[in-house]
Amino acid sequence: MESETVRNIISKHSSQPGGLLAMLSEIHTSYGYLSEKALRQIADVTGCSLVDIYGVVTFYRSFSLKPRGKHICSVCTGTACHVRNAPGITEEFERQLKIKAGQTTRDKTFTLETVNCLGTCALGPIVVVDGQYHADVSIPEVKKIINRTRRNSSSSRIKPDNRIFPVTVSCSHCNHSLMDKTLLVDDYPSIKVTASFGRKHGWLRLSSLYGSYHVESEFEVPEREVVHFFCPHCHTEMAGAVPCPDCEAPMVTLLVRDGGVVQICSRRGCKYHMLDINGAIL
Repeated sequence: MESETVRNIISKHSSQPGGLLAMLSEIHTSYGYLSEKALRQIADVTGCSLVDIYGVVTFYRSFSLKPRGKHICSVCTGTACHVRNAPGITEEFERQLKIKAGQTTRDKTFTLETVNCLGTCALGPIVVVDGQYHADVSIPEVKKIINRTRRNSSSSRIKPDNRIFPVTVSCSHCNHSLMDKTLLVDDYPSIKVTASFGRKHGWLRLSSLYGSYHVESEFEVPEREVVHFFCPHCHTEMAGAVPCPDCEAPMVTLLVRDGGVVQICSRRGCKYHMLDINGAIL
């Protein structure tokens, strides 16, 4: 892990609100894990204690403190998947890969992990390998998934389209539901917010399918315009603390029903978004 590269990442985010999480995310994305040396560099620059930084890292399941394999295999063990034999699926992966959940194969090819929920309960049991989702996985299919991955095949049972994730959200301030069944976007209830940009102020509906960028609005929003999102109930602006890693516009934070947060960039045309359910970031 190059110290100079890490220093540049830290410097880029050091003055931003929520900069610590942005630093950790970019370093992890660059190297696949967070080394002790990198955490100590962050502590030295930010003045945060190493204990506090470690607490943030261990809170989010997407962060790893040790190098992981080339392929990350995640088995959902949430309630819906658990009752559909997720424990048996996990055990079969352990048997095939000859490792336990949380470990990496000797050849650094696979890392096996379990996650609490991936938000696709109706499709369980769910297995995710390198971001590709496999639904209704049975024990005999485990070996097939592993073999396809070894061949670098992209033939998952569900094509890698994040739009398969319908989410139900509420305001992060008043917790009032933002779902609107009277106006559908992508054939699902839309997310109802009030939006403003420039001198325009009116209604806006977002698709509730995570990964879809379809919107309907009272006014046409120009490309690259930063939009301010407000709750239609408490009228509070729903801006998050961390700016978009791609374009630095404010992120919009929404609460996911049953636990979790979805964040979307407020800049028209920017496709950065993040879903964090029980510490499992997608």
